[in-house]
Amino acid sequence: VAARLGLSAVRELWQMRRDIANTELPSVQAPADIVVRTYRGPADDAELLRVNNAAFDWHPEQGGWTEHDLELRRAEPWFDPDGLFLAFDSANPERLLGFHWTKVHETENPPVGEVYVVGVDPGAQGRGLGKLLTLIGLRYLHARGLTEVLLYTEADNTAAVRTYQGLGFAPAHIDTAYAARR
Repeated sequence: VAARLGLSAVRELWQMRRDIANTELPSVQAPADIVVRTYRGPADDAELLRVNNAAFDWHPEQGGWTEHDLELRRAEPWFDPDGLFLAFDSANPERLLGFHWTKVHETENPPVGEVYVVGVDPGAQGRGLGKLLTLIGLRYLHARGLTEVLLYTEADNTAAVRTYQGLGFAPAHIDTAYAARR
């Protein structure tokens, strides 16, 4: 139908899922030069915004966040500062390298965890921070008693897809956006 209408796929958004109740999660240990802690409030916002906007400068919804965007999310009933993990270089503890923001969908039956956002500063990529932070978040969601975790990622975000597949996630639903051919 799309071809007949002169449309072509321009974006694929994958919802990926994995079971965390019936599979063993790998142990996680941050390297000695990385310090991971949870969100401490608005004092962390400038660095969180800097990394988010650098990591997602190409993304139509995730890039370009403002303090107001963070305020809106902190006001959501799902917000839990204990589920927002921040990774810093131990030599420069004020500079954020990456983060993993988790979310719990309490209204689902049973509740479902979400890898809401994993962002890594482009200058810190290649250090395994995406995998490290995702595992920390998965272990946190498992400790909360959740049995399943979902996430959303762009199909063409090769590094993210590879990381998530390596951690046992598989596509569960695909949304495709189409546009007129030029």
